[in-house]
Amino acid sequence: MQEDLADGDAPEPISKSQHKRDMAALRDLGASLLDLPQARVDALPLSEKLAGALRDARRITSHEARRRQVQYIGKLMREQDPAPIRAALAEAAGQSAAARARQKRLEQWRERLVRDDAALTEFAGEHPAADVQVLRTLIRNARREIAGAHPPRAQRELFRVVRELLAAAT
Repeated sequence: MQEDLADGDAPEPISKSQHKRDMAALRDLGASLLDLPQARVDALPLSEKLAGALRDARRITSHEARRRQVQYIGKLMREQDPAPIRAALAEAAGQSAAARARQKRLEQWRERLVRDDAALTEFAGEHPAADVQVLRTLIRNARREIAGAHPPRAQRELFRVVRELLAAAT
């Protein structure tokens, strides 16, 4: 074992300053979990202690008590794998490539459905669970909104329906 260390393969010791930066980053990551909706936090693979600490932090209104709770969350974060948490936060912020691609695909479908009648047939063929009558009504209302320069209520509803159908398909 001593021979392995003599070869120069020994890991570099982490400086105290770097250790503090790493702990601060974990604390900030844990604090950013408080910005996520509770349903997303529940879906993450978190320890029971950390999940409980996050629930408690949401209820705390006192500034100093909340600061101490965030410190405690940072301590508990040391026992967690930060990779899935960072991925969930990136997706929630819309920064992940997959989230951007999904958003672009949804917008393209909505635009195609409003612009072209044949797109509805194609969409219904790809998504048999789609209620064609509801989609047809939303498309017709969206076209009226565009023509009359009205607020995009039906367009938003069409987007929501398409998003739910695409999410159910994956």
